[in-house]
Amino acid sequence: MQAQLFHLSQYYRQLIRTSALTLLFIGLTGCSIFHGPVKEPAQQAAQYLLQEMDKQQLASTVQLLPFIKDQKTLNSLPKQARKAVKKHPEITANLLLAMHKGVNPQQAAIQLIERQRKNQSHYIYVALTLFPVDGYRLAEKLAASDNIESDVITTASLRAGFDPALIFPATAANEQDYRIVPLMESASITLYNQTQNTQATIQFKAQGDNEWQPGLALQWEPIQGALSGSIVHLQPDTHYVVNVMLTENNVPLSEQEYTFKTRAESPPIDPEKIYYLSDIYQGGQLNLEALGIEGSEGGWAKIIGDGVTVQADPDDNSAIYIGRQNYVMLENITSKGGFRYGIHGYKAHHIWIKGADISEFGRVATEYRKGKGYETIKSTGLINYDSGIYLERSGIVVIEDSEIHSPNGKANSWEYGHPNGPNAFQIWGYHDTEAYRGQYIVRNNRFYGTAEHRFNDVIEGRSNFRRSGAFVRDSAIYNNYLAYANDDLIEIDGGQANVLVYNNEMTQGYCGISTAPNMIGPSYIFHNYIHDLGDERGKEWAAIKMGGIMTRPAGITNVFENLIITNRNGISASKVDNDDTFWVNAINNIFINRDYASQVGYGIYDKQLYAQSSFKNNVIYNTDVGIPVVRATIGDDFYHPMSEQPDNIASALDAGSAYALPIDSRFVIPNFSLKQHHASALSPAIEESTSTYIQFDEANLSSFDVQDRQKRYEISDDGQQITLSGNTWKSLAYTDIILPDTVLEVDVSHTGRGEIIGMAFETDNKLTYSRLFKFYGSQKWHENGPKTTLVNGTETLTFNLGQYVSGPINRLVFVLDYDDAHGSKVPHATFGNIKIYEPSTEKNTAPVRSASNENPSSVITIGINH
Repeated sequence: MQAQLFHLSQYYRQLIRTSALTLLFIGLTGCSIFHGPVKEPAQQAAQYLLQEMDKQQLASTVQLLPFIKDQKTLNSLPKQARKAVKKHPEITANLLLAMHKGVNPQQAAIQLIERQRKNQSHYIYVALTLFPVDGYRLAEKLAASDNIESDVITTASLRAGFDPALIFPATAANEQDYRIVPLMESASITLYNQTQNTQATIQFKAQGDNEWQPGLALQWEPIQGALSGSIVHLQPDTHYVVNVMLTENNVPLSEQEYTFKTRAESPPIDPEKIYYLSDIYQGGQLNLEALGIEGSEGGWAKIIGDGVTVQADPDDNSAIYIGRQNYVMLENITSKGGFRYGIHGYKAHHIWIKGADISEFGRVATEYRKGKGYETIKSTGLINYDSGIYLERSGIVVIEDSEIHSPNGKANSWEYGHPNGPNAFQIWGYHDTEAYRGQYIVRNNRFYGTAEHRFNDVIEGRSNFRRSGAFVRDSAIYNNYLAYANDDLIEIDGGQANVLVYNNEMTQGYCGISTAPNMIGPSYIFHNYIHDLGDERGKEWAAIKMGGIMTRPAGITNVFENLIITNRNGISASKVDNDDTFWVNAINNIFINRDYASQVGYGIYDKQLYAQSSFKNNVIYNTDVGIPVVRATIGDDFYHPMSEQPDNIASALDAGSAYALPIDSRFVIPNFSLKQHHASALSPAIEESTSTYIQFDEANLSSFDVQDRQKRYEISDDGQQITLSGNTWKSLAYTDIILPDTVLEVDVSHTGRGEIIGMAFETDNKLTYSRLFKFYGSQKWHENGPKTTLVNGTETLTFNLGQYVSGPINRLVFVLDYDDAHGSKVPHATFGNIKIYEPSTEKNTAPVRSASNENPSSVITIGINH
């Protein structure tokens, strides 16, 4: 039996002893915990009412009506169900009695509804509100009945807050059996007309490859009656094959292969429609509609910035107006100004914005009322929704390599109620044409305010309490830096059908990611680094907020392998129409919280304990009380063992944007987990003689800190050595865990000139004195590690690296420091044939790199994949 556990420190146990509560204390692996008052997991209204009927032995209308009308009962129901039950208690009682007697509650309700004539619409209305998550499947069955008119279902569904378009037809996708939507580095696949009991396992490969790769199984999506999911870590402009196997109760049903091609990293450009900004811009607003600039599917129009800045006039609503123009690419455009927006599009599709620099947009408050800004003393409306980019009801968009910063206005904090003010990017992807909805790629951008001049939300969704809101569907937001908001750093609220948020750094906001509500799903939040939250007052709520599964149903959010370090909460409930129930699948995350108080300091704060949610193998730790703090239903494998290892928690706090976490192979997430490929990090048995040389790759090489002055280097043809020239510091992406007996072996040669020739083993892009090992050079440095004795000759250095460095690293730094490198004699240094390994204590055995005493078979990246 699963237990609901709330972890506390010794200090808080003392507080509880002095309170009036009677609590049961037990010991668990060295932690003090207590059982709080047991709460039933959140359920749909029908399930809750039927369960209470059994508990209270209510078997007739006379017995049921007082219970139904009781305010305590009504308060236990979601908003729509409460309203319906209160309005129609007798109909509710009749439905409950029928469902209680039937083997299948929904089928029993349908049979009762079919017999009604006078009040059939009321019966349907109440029944739908009793099943907020499964209601669309109930409506689908009602629509299949010959005894119920479709207009009656339509009227009742609208009254219950349901969308008839998702009922007639059931697929809501032009009656297709499936839909695959490729982006550049991911693709979604949705199979319609499925049942909840069907499982869909997938595997995929690039066309021409021999080996299949496992994908994450598709997930049940109750709104459209579909199985849906995403494939990630794909290559752009590549053909793929995906194999889908459907089973039910382990019995094969069907197997099907599909093909798709990922999008290219640049659109096809019509050479006759390439415009240089200096040739077409005359000052004021750049109006693409007025200029007639538009491309076609086979040849986009492209405007190239060539040093001219678009400067809006004071009365221009936006600096750049795209309007309804389609197939347009803006490249390297700098814009300033715009009364409301930097760039504005309306019902456009196929828009590509690359390398933009957008600033000084939006209104400035001259009047403040109760802490909120108005443009003038005569203004009746708040300043809100001013945007660096606002693509209104537009879809199929790429925004990349751009900066949005320095708005004219700023947002208020929650001290004065919900924040109002500007955002960097405002998203409303609900185009009139279904094929053009969503499909946003937002990557490699920097959207940021300042500590004193904050956005409302950095990325803000419009109409985000509707399925048609925000990104809508099939979008990817990755490799971005989002900072300084008085509310959310990003909102994906709304449809969230295969919306992916990954590999982003997020900091300085009241909340990191808002998913409340998720109305279709599944959505995916993975490999993000969320840290040091806080609004302008230093107050914060949660890294990821969720809620509304009963009032705005009903999609699942997957939260995988994020590195989250906050003062308050990791995943936390947030109310939507007074409902804070959420549906989440959280695996392999690190949640570290620094404060503890009422509703503060929880790795997971799940108030309603929705039974379908799942938590597996998460590191959870509160540094204030020295143990994990959660409010959740704790089942098997809830915690990763590192949750009880303070020393490793400390190393995660110092790791920067990524941490190498050893895990049991059971928890590797197909296609999502990023295993570390260095053999010694993966294998439980590593022989020195079989260790492979570390490979140098241009894609994983970068300048280190501010030291890389001349940036001159050469990689050997076999990729096993690098030669530096002049004053050069190069960083190689490399993730590993250094144990006490870890050995470094490296071949070094040099020309005898240089202040420092050596290597560093770092966790971020800043030099740490103790992590740099000088092998040769004239500069005074601490004495650690071996020294070379040969000049113009190769020498193999071998030493116990673990004696000096411990814990995870994520880069190797190769150093040739020589400030006089512009002289007549340029120094050179070569590093090659590098191994990092643990020597075997006996044949075929070696210590496992682990944050626990178990023997995990994999080390995965938590946080950003560099």
